[in-house]
Amino acid sequence: MSTRLLLLADTHVPARARDLSGQVWNAVEEADVVIHAGDWVDVALLDALTARSARLVGVWGNNDGEALRQRLPEKAYITLEGVRFAVVHETGSARGREDRCAAAFPDTDVLVFGHSHIPWNSTASGGLHLVNPGSPTDRRRQPQCTYLTALVHDGQLLELQLVPVLDRPAGRSAQ
Repeated sequence: MSTRLLLLADTHVPARARDLSGQVWNAVEEADVVIHAGDWVDVALLDALTARSARLVGVWGNNDGEALRQRLPEKAYITLEGVRFAVVHETGSARGREDRCAAAFPDTDVLVFGHSHIPWNSTASGGLHLVNPGSPTDRRRQPQCTYLTALVHDGQLLELQLVPVLDRPAGRSAQ
């Protein structure tokens, strides 16, 4: 068996877009598990993702108010097909990130994080895989808005793919 993942962060709905784009909603519906690394902004998106996801794992981010913080943890943990995931919004500066996160998440295989809106894919010396999907609504100094897809199979993270958002998110510009 394989598990299809969709990794999101920094959706900022409705601050950056009124809604996610059709492409992103299609990816939600195709995924077995959606992981969201914070900065939802409005609880309505949490409700919509909960309703449309087969399974949703999420955390709150620095732009998320009390309503989201009451419903979501600061850190989340899930094991899928033997792969141990942790999810957190912020990891601090890029300098020293791998060592800092490896120390903070010692029993984790994959750390999903957000905050910067900048895609990230690296591996710490001890084997921790760190990934940031970017943002599907706010490209912030990036050529395009993005999210990540992956497959978990037999204890391995496979087919990790950074996906550009080709259709515009509903509402505001993706600038």
